[in-house]
Amino acid sequence: MVTKRRWRVALDVAIGVFLAFTVVVGTLESRSYWELAGGLAVVVGSVGTARRYPTVSLGVALAGALAVPFPYGDHVPVWVVFVLVAMSYQAGLRMPRARPGILTGIACAVLGLPIALVFGQDGLGDWAAMVAILVFAGLSPWLLGRYVRVRGELARAGWRRAEEMESRQRLVAEQARLRERARIASDMHDSLGHELSLIAVRAAALEVAGGLDDAQRDAAAQLRTSAATATERLREIIGVLREDAAPVEPVQGDLGELIARARASGLLIESTVDTDGVPPMVARAAYRVVQEALTNVAKHAPGAAVTVRVTSDGARTDVRVVNAPPPAGPLPGAASGHVGLIGLRERVRLAGGTLRAGPDDAGGFAVTATLPHGAAPVERQESDDEAEVSTSARELELARRDVRRSLIQAVAVPLGLFAMVLAVAGIAFLHQWNSSELPAGVYEQLRIGQPRADVAPQLPERERAARPVRGEPPRPAVAGVACEYYGTGRSWLDNDYAAFRLCFADGKLVAKDKFAEGAP
Repeated sequence: MVTKRRWRVALDVAIGVFLAFTVVVGTLESRSYWELAGGLAVVVGSVGTARRYPTVSLGVALAGALAVPFPYGDHVPVWVVFVLVAMSYQAGLRMPRARPGILTGIACAVLGLPIALVFGQDGLGDWAAMVAILVFAGLSPWLLGRYVRVRGELARAGWRRAEEMESRQRLVAEQARLRERARIASDMHDSLGHELSLIAVRAAALEVAGGLDDAQRDAAAQLRTSAATATERLREIIGVLREDAAPVEPVQGDLGELIARARASGLLIESTVDTDGVPPMVARAAYRVVQEALTNVAKHAPGAAVTVRVTSDGARTDVRVVNAPPPAGPLPGAASGHVGLIGLRERVRLAGGTLRAGPDDAGGFAVTATLPHGAAPVERQESDDEAEVSTSARELELARRDVRRSLIQAVAVPLGLFAMVLAVAGIAFLHQWNSSELPAGVYEQLRIGQPRADVAPQLPERERAARPVRGEPPRPAVAGVACEYYGTGRSWLDNDYAAFRLCFADGKLVAKDKFAEGAP
């Protein structure tokens, strides 16, 4: 935590130093100490309050935009743009609600109007420039920050939801295992309780039979009492489980009858069953494997051919149920929750065996169980359950990838749009630059007093928009004079712009000049 806090402080300091550097560099040319002091105050105030009070930080940064209407050496403070971009994004990322930011921006735009009218050289033009900076350097980064924040909140909520789903699926899986254990206990209650009841009945008959002495009758009575007591205790311990998961099929189910009933219901089954000499626990587990597999075929692969193989070699029993791909596809809405397979896996595990279930190479589905005879329960393999059940984990990973992709898009899309606008503007600028060039030979041939009609055919189709802002000679003191500007052939990569100026009055050329921005 301390290291993370130090990184945050280091990041804030780095941002503050960079923004202060832009203020100092931006004020070197104008040499305005008021602008320097105000810019540094805006940087310190906005960066210092960015984490705890993002609304205040945004307000301070927006207040810096009010410097645009002021006549700071006839230039737009570039540091305002850097401060707005950095702090507006930070505010959008940290503000819990959007309304304070929107109200702060509107208040700054409204407050800037009277300031521009009173102090600005161009009045509404200066206010329009300020609003443009607020929109592109303030609103756009703020919206990007809000988008990243909302996406992050949605992602965190989705991850919490996925974790809840994961916990719920674990509970469902555990309930399925407990349900299968309850079914096994219920089977034991039915079979063992039945045998104990028969022992008690036979002992009672032996107790009243003739030809026995008193000691033998007492022994028979004790046997009857013990059997009855064991039956009652078995009912108390295990019988209560019947309420939640009582068996719906015979305790000693016959595989032949099960397959015959499945055939009668419409399944296409080819079967080979050999269960001679199989222990009851193993036979019961094999019965449940075949039963669950046929149920899944009827539910998820209607019309598919099924092959059932149950073989025993005296040491173990192998069960394999394979279905071909369904001819018409699975039933609509018949999504599997894998609960039956979870319970089946628990049944096989308690019988000391292993279960594998999944698609086969032919495009169908195979359920295979290996059941050793007389084996102890094996340890549970959590990875098997996770592979079958944990769909929310995969959804969580997909959600994380989607969030990362969205965050990349949140940055890439604005940059792409900016690059597109910049490219279009660059093409338009180059076209205007090249179509406003006045050849030097034509300029030299022009004579003062020459009629405008004679000069017009030799001039470019449009005037030069990007021309020097300094070094222009005074205009001729002639009434109604109008000056036109054209390029001199100097490259647009040269920052020292130059231009030809032609001034006309009363339809005649009254002055022609060539000047450059860097000229003394």
